[in-house]
Amino acid sequence: MNEPQLTPLPLLLVFIPLASAVMTPLLARIHRSLAALTAQVVTAVSFVLACVLLDRVAEVGRVVYWLGNWEPPFGIEYSVDMLNGIVLVLVSFIGVVVSVFARESVASEIDEEKHPFFYAMFLLLFTGSMGIVVTGDIFNLYVFVEISSLSGYTLIAMGRNREALTASYNYLILGTIGATFILLGIGHLYMMTGTLNMADLAKLLPPLYKSRVILTAFALFTVGLSIKLALFPLHVWMPNAYTHAPSAVSSLLAATGTKVAAYVLLRVMFTVFHPNFDLNVIPVTRILLVLASIAILAGSMLAIAQTNLKRMLAYSSVGQIGYIVLGAMLVNRTGMTGALVHIVNHALMKGTLFLAAGAIVYKTGVETVEGLKGMGRKMPVTMAAFTVAALSMVGVPLTVGFVSKWYLALGALDAGMWYLLVVILASSGLNAIYFWRVVDWIYFARPSKELESVPAGEVPWSMLVPTIVTAGLCILLGVQADLPVSLAEQAAGLLVGGAH
Repeated sequence: MNEPQLTPLPLLLVFIPLASAVMTPLLARIHRSLAALTAQVVTAVSFVLACVLLDRVAEVGRVVYWLGNWEPPFGIEYSVDMLNGIVLVLVSFIGVVVSVFARESVASEIDEEKHPFFYAMFLLLFTGSMGIVVTGDIFNLYVFVEISSLSGYTLIAMGRNREALTASYNYLILGTIGATFILLGIGHLYMMTGTLNMADLAKLLPPLYKSRVILTAFALFTVGLSIKLALFPLHVWMPNAYTHAPSAVSSLLAATGTKVAAYVLLRVMFTVFHPNFDLNVIPVTRILLVLASIAILAGSMLAIAQTNLKRMLAYSSVGQIGYIVLGAMLVNRTGMTGALVHIVNHALMKGTLFLAAGAIVYKTGVETVEGLKGMGRKMPVTMAAFTVAALSMVGVPLTVGFVSKWYLALGALDAGMWYLLVVILASSGLNAIYFWRVVDWIYFARPSKELESVPAGEVPWSMLVPTIVTAGLCILLGVQADLPVSLAEQAAGLLVGGAH
């Protein structure tokens, strides 16, 4: 096995946004517009660094950085392999897209004097997300979880109505419970092994798998991360948080927040613990398969009943998270490939939908599903992007959603679980019901009363271009799926290579 390559790139992905978050309020004193510009530049630089890092990983294998030059397991290690390399590129790309979109969106939804504080919190959330993905130290992971969570609570609370405060408070309570479970799990692991380095834990844990302390630690991690992931039935914080947060925050959280939590769940379950532990020592895969199947169906059915657009999209996310967990819990390479591809694809689809919803709010003030009647005549380009993402969510061929569901279906067949195909197909049918209703109203219904006085026209380019880009990728990566699938297959091999 090749020795990992040492490089400072993983550190820069955390240090640059963290330092910028501190500097943003100071730069805003020079000129208010520098706050938004800083967020855009920092996320763009991070995206370039993440792409370089992923290319390096593809060429030489795992790359690491040791903080303070303390060699692990004694020091904190930042480690990047194919799995977190993919997630780093995804999170940083969405960060760029949302930071560009946010300039006009935030100006219309948040008081001007709060803008520097908003962008400082935005960069802290970005820092936490990148840190969660890049760190190889399990306590350092908890620290970054708290950074991203606390900044997320703050950003949600900046919504323009009082319900945003309630949503933020509910998320804070449940998020704190989830974080406490994670911290207790870390404490149990450290008590038994004396180490916090994930790679070191993976070596030391197998002889201890039958220990009640280790079993308790695993249970604590699973429940805590399921809350952060919003896995049914621990999803109750999500609908209000996504509905009442500012549009840019909803877009960022929907596209990256739960995906980072999904990454952590996969990292802990399949690299800190061995896949055989999940399959043979504790029946967690069977439990989570059941919960994921329920989430897929329940999330879709709950979405049908919603009248608020963002709430409908939030409940839709509950079902889509179920797809990720279902693919992973099949514990075979094809299913895991589907889960990892869906992490990327769902970020693009749901990011597009929430960006379009934010554009609708900015242009028309419409927040209800029924208020979209005739919107295709008022905002044709934005609604075209929304439609592309909606078709992707249904799983129409030549879109990214089809690619995800294809690999999940193949994974279910490889695992001998043909009945999961019924769940996947039923969910696609339910997705078609609530998205077709919206698309039908957008293009074929008479304009609603709310739209009668709204002149036809699009939102500013800084909001429209990010929406078009993400919608375009929903098509491009659906037609040319070789690159994301090949990267996901490599990452899947790292996770479940030793399962059988």
